[in-house]
Amino acid sequence: MDRKPIIYQLLPRLFSNRCPLPVPGGSIEQNGSGKLNDITTEVIEAIRDLGATHIWYTGVIEHAHCSDYSKYGITPDNPHVVKGNAGSPYAIKDYYDIDPDLAVDVPCRMQEFEDLVDRTHRCGMQVVIDFVPNHTARRYVSDSRPENAPEDFGTDDRSDMFFFPDNNYYYIPRQQFMPGADMGSGKDRYVEFPAKASGNDCFNAFPGQNDWYDTVKLNYGVDYGDHTHHFHPIPDTWHKMLHILRFWASKGVDAFRCDMVHMVPLEFWQWAIGAVKADYPGVKFIAEIYDPALYRPFIFQGGFDYLYDKVTLYDTLRAIQTGSTSAAALTFCWQTVEGISDHMLNFLENHDEQRYASTFYCAKPQKALPALVVSSMINPGPMMIYMGQELGEPGADAEGFSGRDGRTTIFDYWSLDTLRRWLGEDCHPSTDKLTADERALRSMYADVLTAASTEPAIVNGKFFDLMYVNYNNPSVDPHRHYLFVRVDKPTRTAVVVAVNFGENTANMRINLPEHLFDIFHINPTDGADACELLTGRRTTLPFDPAQSFPAFVAPYGATVWRLEGIEFDNEN
Repeated sequence: MDRKPIIYQLLPRLFSNRCPLPVPGGSIEQNGSGKLNDITTEVIEAIRDLGATHIWYTGVIEHAHCSDYSKYGITPDNPHVVKGNAGSPYAIKDYYDIDPDLAVDVPCRMQEFEDLVDRTHRCGMQVVIDFVPNHTARRYVSDSRPENAPEDFGTDDRSDMFFFPDNNYYYIPRQQFMPGADMGSGKDRYVEFPAKASGNDCFNAFPGQNDWYDTVKLNYGVDYGDHTHHFHPIPDTWHKMLHILRFWASKGVDAFRCDMVHMVPLEFWQWAIGAVKADYPGVKFIAEIYDPALYRPFIFQGGFDYLYDKVTLYDTLRAIQTGSTSAAALTFCWQTVEGISDHMLNFLENHDEQRYASTFYCAKPQKALPALVVSSMINPGPMMIYMGQELGEPGADAEGFSGRDGRTTIFDYWSLDTLRRWLGEDCHPSTDKLTADERALRSMYADVLTAASTEPAIVNGKFFDLMYVNYNNPSVDPHRHYLFVRVDKPTRTAVVVAVNFGENTANMRINLPEHLFDIFHINPTDGADACELLTGRRTTLPFDPAQSFPAFVAPYGATVWRLEGIEFDNEN
């Protein structure tokens, strides 16, 4: 059976950490760290039962941190160029290693990761990890580089030049690195001379507090001084990154979530993705990208399978939920990605965004249903949720480096109360210690995600927007309601979706236009067998342009009616 990908994102460092009273800004000795071994078969099965098909293990590759593992042969990091005690998962210090924070037995950390991949696969799920191509940690030292791997980044660079085609980094000659952050004093001071450019395209020696001063920009053959490209012969950085991708694909990784892809040349992606897929044809590539003008080039030229739809669908849903725009704006969202909708990855949360249940966003996780239904059912592309989202995790903690900002920290050793109670002391998932609201919320997520991932009309069906024919319908409020249909001819089913972002009950009589029946060659019926997918309720409903379609939708609710036995014109 075809499945729509449902990706469950988790940071192992936080996800399975059960420290009951973490201290803001605490060390790993004080607050602990989640371990890969704690993500057991039982835990993976519980995530699968939520409707997930993939798990994105975020931050598993070794990155800079303040914990000292030198007794294991791991080069320590200077704490002054690490954000927080745990460090950013996107400041990679060794592309060939697993972060030691996540290991029970540090010397066996790669084996523990391989065992996790095996457990995930045996549960019928696929593994996603990060690929961070744009930047490395300030000091990159690979202690685990395979014998056949290229030299470390920067090993043979000419540091007297801002740009050289085969340099791995960009340099600011004759200037010392002097960011707007404390670099220490005495023997512990962090000294970098000449300075390297920082990862957010900060091409000077003086990045500020809000710059990515803990990272160094990688050189893919673009001279940012005169904006010329030097891609022939293939730059050294390209070869090194391709080797890294093949290394992880050989470990059984099924997909790469690629960080900030638009900051890396499109030509590299076209070259590298094609080369990886030649050896590992099943591997998928997911792009974090924030410019809709680049969506099609990165799909059709770059070769990406899926792209974040952040600046259209996510931002629009957030604006609707917070009352700053109309639900009618969702029509523009699908129009923007028409023809590429099966490549769009949707989400309501991830590690970069504020929690849906935070006071900075919605505050009440029970209001998530209409946004969840739209984002998971509007197109055939993947849906992603973030650990604890299904429990209403509010992101209310001030964890240390990450203050109280409505997000879950990626920089600190920490644990989440919602997940601690769900996992229990021995990582045996249970809803026993959840509140009634949390149990209901998790059940709601399971109902929606399971329907989204398995219902043929949602997985493979064609989309039709119903808003234009209902703008003057007195039972439909275009500012708070959104309506659409998905049709799947092979299974003779259609799904009618109605969501209500408003605080009042909606008793809708939805107009179905003749155009819907014409373009799909549907024969109208006044009595289609119908099942409401979120409740299991069954009845008979009209699917006919001459009759309105009834939909009773609770405040902040949704209905998803599957109509069965739809008949199509025989000649089509």
